[in-house]
Amino acid sequence: MALQVGDAAPAFSLCDQNGTSVSLDQFRGQRVVIYFYPKDDTPGCTKEACNFRDQWSVFAQHNIAVLGISKDGATSHGKFIAKYDLPFTLLTDPEPCPVAAAFGSYGLKKFMGKEYMGMMRHTFVVDPEGKIEKAYTKVKAETMADDILRDLGLS
Repeated sequence: MALQVGDAAPAFSLCDQNGTSVSLDQFRGQRVVIYFYPKDDTPGCTKEACNFRDQWSVFAQHNIAVLGISKDGATSHGKFIAKYDLPFTLLTDPEPCPVAAAFGSYGLKKFMGKEYMGMMRHTFVVDPEGKIEKAYTKVKAETMADDILRDLGLS
């Protein structure tokens, strides 16, 4: 089950697209959007990433960090960032995806009649004190960033 509003966000440290360790604690005192997505450079994930890119100036203006998390490695993340000019950090949560699991965003999925373990498309807004401020478990990839900004009263 995914985290709920008011829950403490699980602490984590993961490597980014450059192999640098990034921890949630680094962002204490500011809002952070953490979005989990299945795979770099796939149609839905690209729409979601580009929506965050296109709204980046608004997030930056309000000092809101954006972290995308998938099981893809640093090389894949680097190519994805370069291809779509993404201005935010992508983190690697390798299988069995312990960080995604801690957020309730990794589990059994179904696709074309097959069941498998995978990353759920979930998004969380973490407040400056480290608590879940918003939780989105039914994500519309192409408008996720817009939806967050609207829900926070920033659009």
